[in-house]
Parts: sequence; structure tokens; C-alpha cells
Amino acid sequence: MRLRRRAVPWALVAAAALTMTSCAGFSSRATIDDTTDSASRFRPRSQPDWQLVWSDEFDTDGLPDPERWNYEAGFVRNQEAQFYTTSRLRNSRVEDGHLIIEAHRERFVQADYTSASLHTRFTQTWTYGRFEVRAKIPTGLGTWPAIWLLGANIRDVGWPASGEIDIMENVGWDPQRLHGTVHTNAYNHMLGTARGGSIVLARPWEQFHVYAIEWHPDRIDFFVDDRRYFTYRNDGSGNDSWPFDNPHYLIVNLAIGGSWGGMQGIDDRIFPQQFVIDYVRVYQDANVARR
Repeated sequence: MRLRRRAVPWALVAAAALTMTSCAGFSSRATIDDTTDSASRFRPRSQPDWQLVWSDEFDTDGLPDPERWNYEAGFVRNQEAQFYTTSRLRNSRVEDGHLIIEAHRERFVQADYTSASLHTRFTQTWTYGRFEVRAKIPTGLGTWPAIWLLGANIRDVGWPASGEIDIMENVGWDPQRLHGTVHTNAYNHMLGTARGGSIVLARPWEQFHVYAIEWHPDRIDFFVDDRRYFTYRNDGSGNDSWPFDNPHYLIVNLAIGGSWGGMQGIDDRIFPQQFVIDYVRVYQDANVARR
């Protein structure tokens, strides 16, 4: 998740809570308006050797698969308004072939909103690959869904030295714009130097879209529905600009409010809101050494 206008609290509210930040807003930006057909040149690079190495198709109703997913818990980051719950069907469940992350307006602990954030930190990490999530985003003032990767060494080196790759973010006060961003020591929202791009889709909350990155040793390409809208390149200057030769883990969450999502307030009339995920798939190139 992202934004240079947000603070970065490092709160651990429970053992499962993670010290990390996902943020948006960037000073180097590439934008595509996909409400027309003018984006046809932004197609994915040919990659015939992608092999599926991990996935969740969400075939079994109930709580998310504990062999794949863990939870963040409590108030975690970005001055967000929601309390992230764990193993609570009201906020995260598999139903009819989808993962549903559902945010509610309700009093819970010391919060007025509840939601969920799932991650793979304790189950699976990857270096390089194609990360693909088919999802339908929520919408409404105050929503902030995100799909992102965080360096698994964050406890040792901190953020942003760990690296962060935001595959998709959206904020309800700019509902048709989808963002993809990277954060490193050299390029991050705290310095106002984060690198990213955005793409505009017509009413993206009405149907499923495929949000993806292709992460290579020399670049990271960002896609929506196989339209490439941004590329971040390894400039060869070292870890400060490219901390992406190390394992990262996946996070999917629905935040409410916060320093970016809540910049124009929260509309309490919109709840409940659902972030619906059809599948998560990770591919790796058979020709690149896996770490």
C-alpha cells in the first residue's frame, strides 16, 4: 500500500501483526487512460517459460487456507481506521470459489471498522516471477484495497531497505485509477521519490480484472488485464535502488481510511464493502534460478 502523504507507524498489536508499510503516491509517474482503446501497445512481454509454482483457487468454503495464509492483526499502519481481525468469517472467508475480504462499520475493540489483511510471510516467499491476482475491488469514499509484496528481511533491515512492490492499489476518492509502485531506500514516498505508474479503467469495481507484475532480475513490469502500464528497471547501482534480488512475500488487504485512503474522509453509508479475489497465481521462469 502506498503514499508519501502517510505516516509509517510500526505497530505490532498481536503476534501475527507485521511491521510493514504499503504506500501510494509517487513523484515519477506513468499514466494510461484505459477508458479508450489507446492502450493496445501496452502488452505483456513474451515469456514462454512461465511455470505455475503456487496458487490458491479458493475452492473450499470457510476460513482461508492456513497452509497458505496468515493474518495481520489489530491497527497496523498508515493511521488506518480499521481493526484487522483474525480467523473471523465476517471479515475474511472463502465462499463460492472466491476469497472475500469484507469491511464493516461496527464497534470492535477500539475501532469503528473491521476488515482483514492476509499474507504469506510464514508460508511462502519468492524471488522473481509473475504474480497474478484476478479480483473485483470495492468502491466508496474511504476504501483502500491493495495487493503487494514486501521483502522477507524487513525485520532485519527495516523498511524501505527491504523493498516493496505494490501490484495494485486503489483509493475510493479516485475510484477509476489503479496504481502500481515500488519503494526502496533511494525511491520511496517518505523522500517523495517513489517510482510508479497508474492506469484508468471505467468502473473497475463492476467486474473482475487481472492485476499482475512480471518481476525479472533487470526490471519489474506492471499490468492490468495484460496491458503493461509501467516498468521499473534495475539501474545497477545496488541495493538502495534495487532490493529485489531477495525473497518477498504476498499481502492482500482492504484498508479503510488512513493517510491516503482517508484523505477525503470515510462515507459510512457504503458498508459493508467487499474485496473479492477469484484466484492468486505465482509463476516462475524455468530459466532463472529460484531463491
